[in-house]
Amino acid sequence: MAQNNLEIQTSSRKVRIITNVLTTALKLWLRSQVSQVSQLEVEIKASDRQILSGCIPWVSIFASHAVYQDLHITQIQLVAENIRINIGSVLKGQPLRLLETVPVIGELVVEEDELNASTSSTLLSTALNDVLDKLLPEQCPKSKSIFYQKIILDNSRIILHVSQPPNNTSKVSEVCAEINLLSSHELELSHIQAKDNMGLVLETHDLHYLNLGSDVDIQQLKLMPRKLFCQGRINVNP
Repeated sequence: MAQNNLEIQTSSRKVRIITNVLTTALKLWLRSQVSQVSQLEVEIKASDRQILSGCIPWVSIFASHAVYQDLHITQIQLVAENIRINIGSVLKGQPLRLLETVPVIGELVVEEDELNASTSSTLLSTALNDVLDKLLPEQCPKSKSIFYQKIILDNSRIILHVSQPPNNTSKVSEVCAEINLLSSHELELSHIQAKDNMGLVLETHDLHYLNLGSDVDIQQLKLMPRKLFCQGRINVNP
């Protein structure tokens, strides 16, 4: 009996060691994906056999005040299942690598201040440029050269204060639109206004649609005063 107990304790210690190594490797990999993070928590649920086969059945990740490609995120909670990784290499001290695409369910919060700190992000500026190209092709013909001075979040609305280069014929300085979730991968934009320094230059109630792609499955999107909340699923590719 004593021998059996010793074997069980030894096996348990080995599992804890493997889990600790894997948790550390996952944290290192996550930290390598961001340039800054205030808090990072990782929880793994897996048996020893599953871990040693390179399959992680369930992982929870929480991060606050993270910066990914100059995009500032206030808070993010992610849950992923059935993740396949290069466990043999990880146990040898090499970096963790995904072997297959992983569907990730999560909740994202971005406060207005951190959204404004993200105006230099290529991810954000490209997304905003695409919106302006679609909404105001005549008023903002050179959207890629626009500088986003300030972004304001309100109930279902976003207000962009922009600065255009001197050679632009348009002097639009503010763009406002209502944003609603039309489907799991499509946004509806309406009640669009454009202003210059003298006042309103365009107002339309035409509906415009933005397709976010098949890798995105948004269940909830809320624009609130000074805060954005998003809940859904996204595919993370190797």
